Amino acid sequence: MTFAAPRLGWSFRPVWGRNMCEIYSGTEAELFELQSRSVRIDGVVTSIRLEAVFWKVIEDIAKDASISVAEFLTRIHREVLLKRGDIGNFTSLLRVACTTYLNGGKRLTL
Repeated sequence: MTFAAPRLGWSFRPVWGRNMCEIYSGTEAELFELQSRSVRIDGVVTSIRLEAVFWKVIEDIAKDASISVAEFLTRIHREVLLKRGDIGNFTSLLRVACTTYLNGGKRLTL
C-alpha cells in the first residue's frame, strides 16, 4: 500500500508496519530547537543561530579535534576565506560540515 500526498509531491510506503517518516517525524523537539550562541571568531564577537542538534555535533567535532568550539569555528571560517575569499552563508556551511562529520568524513554529493 502506498500513501500519497499529491499536493505536496511525495508518497511513501509503510516500512515494517510503520510509516517510513515516523523515524523523522518522531524527533524530539529539543533537537530542532533553534539556539543562538555568541561566539568569537578571529577576535570578532558574533552570534550564530543553529538547531540544538547541530550545536551538539559541532561540540563533538571540536572535542574529537581536542580544540574548543570557538577554535573550530575560527579554523573553518579562516579556511573557507582562504579557499573562496567569501564565506557566504556560514550557518549553512556549518550544517553541511556536521553532515560530513556524521557521514564519517565523506562529503555528500548532489
